[in-house]
Amino acid sequence: MEFRHLGRSGLKVSEISYGNWLTHGSQVEEEAAKQCVQAALDEGVTTFDTADVYAGTKAEEVLGRALKGVRRESLEIFTKVYWPTGPGQNDRGLSRKHITESIHGSLRRLQTDYVDLYQAHRFDHETPLEETLKTFDDLVRQGKVLYVGVSEWNAEQIAQALKIADEMGFDRIVSNQPQYSMLWRVIEGEVVPLCEREGIGQIVWSPIAQGVLTGKYLPGQQPPEGSRATDPSGSGMIARFMNDDVLSRVQELKPIAADLGLSMAQLAVAWVLQNPNVSSAIIGASRPEQVRDNVKAAGVKLDAEVLKRIDDVLGSVVERDPGKTVSPAKRP
Repeated sequence: MEFRHLGRSGLKVSEISYGNWLTHGSQVEEEAAKQCVQAALDEGVTTFDTADVYAGTKAEEVLGRALKGVRRESLEIFTKVYWPTGPGQNDRGLSRKHITESIHGSLRRLQTDYVDLYQAHRFDHETPLEETLKTFDDLVRQGKVLYVGVSEWNAEQIAQALKIADEMGFDRIVSNQPQYSMLWRVIEGEVVPLCEREGIGQIVWSPIAQGVLTGKYLPGQQPPEGSRATDPSGSGMIARFMNDDVLSRVQELKPIAADLGLSMAQLAVAWVLQNPNVSSAIIGASRPEQVRDNVKAAGVKLDAEVLKRIDDVLGSVVERDPGKTVSPAKRP
């Protein structure tokens, strides 16, 4: 395993992070989930990402039990706050009340005294940003949170948060967690340039485009039973890629991966890691062998010729519009 600094902070994270958005507590039985976590640990992964909303808080519980007994100082545990975790009007958003109650719930479920990174899961247009940042800063001072980050914020929102933090003397954001893959490159236009200047690292999710970049989905054919594309909880995110033009071009990536001695998944994960602003790529898994395959992307270097071949193959199916983001209804 290779390691990188999280943005300009002193915290080092594994190039491959293990995430449990659509697996722990929902699609995958707990014993299988624990086996995936153990496989990640065996392969040198030290960074684990989750969120309070995943599987209705069950994902944090499963991860907490799976990591029990592992030396806490050897891990970087990340979680998030924003989405509803209860029926009340204050059981959502980035108010002082919800953040304070949510961190206590997350710490209890994760069975830890602190999280290494606490992330605002979306931007909250209903709460003053000063209130949110002050609450995060208080948690840092209390030792319950070591670093603060955001997820799926655009460049303007990140810049606004940095300005307030500098003016008020709060801890600055050190990370952003966006969707990023060969097929979805919307952060490259505005978010990455800003973050490079400001010392913010990307912890990217869906580097395999919800499994599309593994090549298992074939043009003109129905998706395999039991795949992400057929699961109600995950199919919404993958729908944008499930057309014959995209799927045909993905099949053309197979010779590139073969020439490099990589699986398609390894090529996809390695591709996002070529961006120097990426601190870590999050992988998910329903089976331990998927973890073992994906982690082999760590440390892989793709030269300029390979990157050009990939761009030539994918061409117009790549989404680059920085105005696009994840639907507010989605919770990666």
